Amino acid sequence: MAFAIGYQRLKGKTCLFPFGLHCTGMPIKACADKLKREMELYGCPPEFPDEEEEEEENSARKDEEIIIKDKAKGKKSKAAAKTGSSKYQWGIMKSLGLSDEEVVSFSEAEHWLDYFPPLAVQDLKSMGLKGVGPQEYTLIKMKVLDPYPAKLSGLRGKNIFLVAATLRPETMFGQTNCWVRPDMKYIGFETANGDIFICTQRAARNMSYQGFTKDNGVVPVVKELMGEEILGAALSAPLTSYKVVYALPMLTIKEDKGTGVVTSVPSDSPDDIAALRDLKKKQALRGKYGIRDEMVLPFEPVPIIEVPGYGNLCAPFVCDELKIQSQNDREKLAEAKERVYLKAFYEGVMLVDGFKGQKVQDVKKHIKMMMVDNGEAMIYMEPEKQVMSRSADECVVALCDQWYLDYGEVDWKKQASECLKQVETFCEETRRNFEATLGWLQEHACSRTYGLGTRLPWDEQWLIESLSDSTIYMAYYTVAHLLQGGNLRGQGESPLGIKAHQMSKEVWNYIFFKAAPFPKTEIPKEKLDKLKEEFEFWYPVDLRVSGKDLVPNHLSYYLYNHVAM
Repeated sequence: MAFAIGYQRLKGKTCLFPFGLHCTGMPIKACADKLKREMELYGCPPEFPDEEEEEEENSARKDEEIIIKDKAKGKKSKAAAKTGSSKYQWGIMKSLGLSDEEVVSFSEAEHWLDYFPPLAVQDLKSMGLKGVGPQEYTLIKMKVLDPYPAKLSGLRGKNIFLVAATLRPETMFGQTNCWVRPDMKYIGFETANGDIFICTQRAARNMSYQGFTKDNGVVPVVKELMGEEILGAALSAPLTSYKVVYALPMLTIKEDKGTGVVTSVPSDSPDDIAALRDLKKKQALRGKYGIRDEMVLPFEPVPIIEVPGYGNLCAPFVCDELKIQSQNDREKLAEAKERVYLKAFYEGVMLVDGFKGQKVQDVKKHIKMMMVDNGEAMIYMEPEKQVMSRSADECVVALCDQWYLDYGEVDWKKQASECLKQVETFCEETRRNFEATLGWLQEHACSRTYGLGTRLPWDEQWLIESLSDSTIYMAYYTVAHLLQGGNLRGQGESPLGIKAHQMSKEVWNYIFFKAAPFPKTEIPKEKLDKLKEEFEFWYPVDLRVSGKDLVPNHLSYYLYNHVAM
């Protein structure tokens, strides 16, 4: 970005290159609170237990427990060694060379904002946004039919479902089987209505915080089993034209994503057609897992979506074109999926009754809700990728009372998509990532109860969370020099002589909106006009630079909120 600014200045352009710092409110508040607890428990300065005593207390803990190491640790400084293990927040602060008196000040979260930003300026360290949000899936319920696998025979009389998480509910018309991994551990647990769901323990834990179980956060396990023990199970799957499908082996299912159960649509999924062809071609593979011929050989891909250039069986077409030989051709399969999925979503046309002739992107949500309303599916969410807490626990998605920004609202999504067409993304991959994000983006929780931040104006028990509070702050870049000068905290008198309490909502409206009337204020009109002129001169931005990992969240929210404004 610095090079781009320099280049444009050489061309004679006037450039604004703001420099700001990102202060992460949640970790700061957590560290400050930890210091307070340590002083309450061990005094000030604290006298921590000896390491040997602690080892005795903790001997019952599991050896496998994950320990997240703090970057501030490493080799202990003399100060840290004297004050005990650096796992204590006090020790971590002492390892930075702070005195006991200085450490006490860090028990107030605000002090962190005064102390560290100037150091960051000195070092010119980049401090970027990061965020992992919830991924919403459609949870497909595939009912286990008689005869039950031996391992499930003790549950006879119960409704038992293998549950698969999918991002493509519109393809369920083409199911030919489902996949489980033979060497993966699964559980059966009882849901709130008495049904039994079979999936991984990790997925069940997420579900228990989303209203799937009777007690929040409690997974009532009724059966533990390996994937190989449910292979060959006869299933009734929703929407498909096959009355009975079977649970078949797939060796590449990942345990850290989805439920461990994968529904199979070989007409539109390269992974599925490759794995199904392997089983059809290799009798030895079927024999190894006890899969009878009638569970595999009669099942052919079902045409459900017409994709321009690929026909009505796009996955087999692309796999043949790339000469994919088996499910182990990982690189070619990745290329096939990249070709198929976006094209099918944006250009695909449904062929099935009830939706014939309609575009996939227009009916996707409707089909999902139809299945949910019919009791054939449920909404399930989990983190986009693994998130570990500071206490070494794997985080889940929990349904709580919460305020949301509805990025799935049809008109708003359409406006954001139109805006994206005018954006120069500089490479096609970035544009595809934006298009994919706008395709799946739905509700985003915009508030939290803990950390540093701005109170939600209409419900002040909540703080605005950081990804929602960082979508239009770029507008402030245009006037910051006139309100703060070079002061990071904006303390003291501003260059225009304006005080912070004078900057009311009505004043900001006057600065940012052309049609806003002049507000009732003590600030002279010429000063507000100066701020308004600066904003209108610089905005909108010509260049927004950020990490590619922020396309699915911060940068997409940036587009949405600007078109809304």
